[in-house]
Amino acid sequence: MKKILLFLLLLMVYCCSYSQVYLTRTAYVGFFSKTPAEDIKAVNNQVYAAVDAGKKNLAFSLLLKGFTFTKELMQEHFNENYVESDKYPKASFSGTYTGDVDLTKNGVYNVTVQGNLTLHNITKAITTPATLEVKDTHLIGTATFKAKPEDFNITIPSLVRGKIAQEITVNINADCTLKQ
Repeated sequence: MKKILLFLLLLMVYCCSYSQVYLTRTAYVGFFSKTPAEDIKAVNNQVYAAVDAGKKNLAFSLLLKGFTFTKELMQEHFNENYVESDKYPKASFSGTYTGDVDLTKNGVYNVTVQGNLTLHNITKAITTPATLEVKDTHLIGTATFKAKPEDFNITIPSLVRGKIAQEITVNINADCTLKQ
């Protein structure tokens, strides 16, 4: 019995020693809405991101109150009226990527990311092209996609509907470090 336990323990240590998990707590997620009436930009640099390069899995999580806007009133409306961040405090993404990435060689690799985005308690499938840059012990992911507020049951009042784009551009940049 002891030999079996020792074997399993050594197997776990061996498997874990080759783990290729990259992490950050300071990833960037920004969104932009452009209309003739007004441009709206918000950024959040307090985003948790994890990439398991061995399994090609990735996940992001952020607090919606972490978004900052150029105008304080926009931030207030975003949190209170649109995403209801007291009721739905987080947004998250969980998915996979396809494409060949050589973790032993610095370079930029084109991949496709596919997964589920959860916002405002609604989950939607997202597929988007992305890049992964291998830079020594860093894996830097970037992607851009569009999302519609209505897809996440976010209601825009008719009074301000002309000031908010029907499709919001979302930008992501995550500089993750290899977990040692």
